[in-house]
Amino acid sequence: MILPIVGFGNPILRKVAKDIDKEYPELDKLIEDMFDTMYHASGVGLAAPQIDKSIRLFVIDATPFVENYPEAEGFKQAFINPQIIEESGELWVFQEGCLSVPDIHEDVSRKSIIKVRYFDENFNEKEEYLTGIRARVFQHEYDHLEGKVFVDRLSPLRKTLLKRKLNDISVGKVRTDYRMKIVKK
Repeated sequence: MILPIVGFGNPILRKVAKDIDKEYPELDKLIEDMFDTMYHASGVGLAAPQIDKSIRLFVIDATPFVENYPEAEGFKQAFINPQIIEESGELWVFQEGCLSVPDIHEDVSRKSIIKVRYFDENFNEKEEYLTGIRARVFQHEYDHLEGKVFVDRLSPLRKTLLKRKLNDISVGKVRTDYRMKIVKK
């Protein structure tokens, strides 16, 4: 089922999400719906807060990056209760966008190597290093679980320049090819 995506300005995007356990109701269906929603919106990642659920879950399919970043091949999975244990490597600037912040793409600086721990959709615990585009997409989605969006990582000047666009999104003055959920102020 295709779910509406929460737009910038919704308070749920500012909450730190809660861990879940394997008894979470209809988790398999939720993960399937999240992938369907992400694909419908032409995204490469989708975090549960973006579909109005304040839980520590996100899905990623980095396949669209394969042509320029071969390491994206096969990077499709759900991440439950993820943690970033360590960040290292060089800072890497990359233009990011977000389904909750449509029509805005900005250069964001992030570390190029991260060590992560998470549970997969079968609740098997995993620990691994992610590099390059895999680390980038993971960090972007992880920020959503921490109550952050990518525009929070921009300079104060850049945020000021985007203020009108961000305000328009928060009140629903934006066109998308997918359904959005906007909080009426």
